Amino acid sequence: MAILVTGGAGFIGSNIADRLISCGYETVIIDNLSTGKVKNINKKAIFYRRDICENLEDIFEKHKFEAVYHLAAQIDVRKSVSDPILDAQINIIGGINLLNAIVKYRSGKLIYSSTGGAIYGEPKYLPADEKHPVNPMAPYGTSKYCLEKYIEYFSKLYNLKYTILRYANVYGNRQDPMGEAGVIAIFMGKITQGKTPVIFGNGQQTRDFVFVKDVVEANLLSLNRGEGEIYNIGTGKETSVNEIYACLKELINPNEKAEYRPERPGEVFRIALDCSKAKRELQWEAATSLQDGIKETLKTY
Repeated sequence: MAILVTGGAGFIGSNIADRLISCGYETVIIDNLSTGKVKNINKKAIFYRRDICENLEDIFEKHKFEAVYHLAAQIDVRKSVSDPILDAQINIIGGINLLNAIVKYRSGKLIYSSTGGAIYGEPKYLPADEKHPVNPMAPYGTSKYCLEKYIEYFSKLYNLKYTILRYANVYGNRQDPMGEAGVIAIFMGKITQGKTPVIFGNGQQTRDFVFVKDVVEANLLSLNRGEGEIYNIGTGKETSVNEIYACLKELINPNEKAEYRPERPGEVFRIALDCSKAKRELQWEAATSLQDGIKETLKTY
């Protein structure tokens, strides 16, 4: 069984690819390496340095995929605010390009990595479930939701099989500490290098932090479950940025002091995801506590 992972050199995608390979699947990775890294690519994977906006038909024709994991994306909320055209080109146009190849070559099921942290906007209730109104505050959440609707359209028109996973704030091994997304990785990188972490706003904003190994498990379960459904993938728990910083400070450098700067536009203040549907239908729930996940992640720094 051949499986494609777009964005397979990135943080979450490479962890999924590793797990697929360990399960015995022939795994093909497409990544343009704009943010992904060669060192993340499993040596047993077949790798194509390609952009999802390019013609991909030769790859699909060669490998006859039975499933596709789509993770390649522009993931930075701030970048989407400053350059919404780029965000749409990658997340919407690139995604449609991939969908066209999937249906043309009958490539089996699509598992799409969407966002739960940015799609609901400022929540009307917490934790937010999948029925919560969609009201993204930035182009990033809008573009990810837009592709969800295209997937539903392709399903109705071409009988495309799919499962959509809306992630909370994923953290763990291989998340880029020099990137613009992932506060845990950024704080870890700063503190371990003796640099001052920056907290935007008052630090009381909350996120739902879910460990990457738990996210990988949800993706594996989705190969054979959850067809035609959307699932939140998180913990259902709110943790503030100040709490994250205090935890990391205690573990790494108790004398560290953060710098506070004005909050940035396009980001929600509070979010946590209700994942009871995933527990009920995928038989999945987050198994890793935040403290254990942080300690395991620190081992890689």
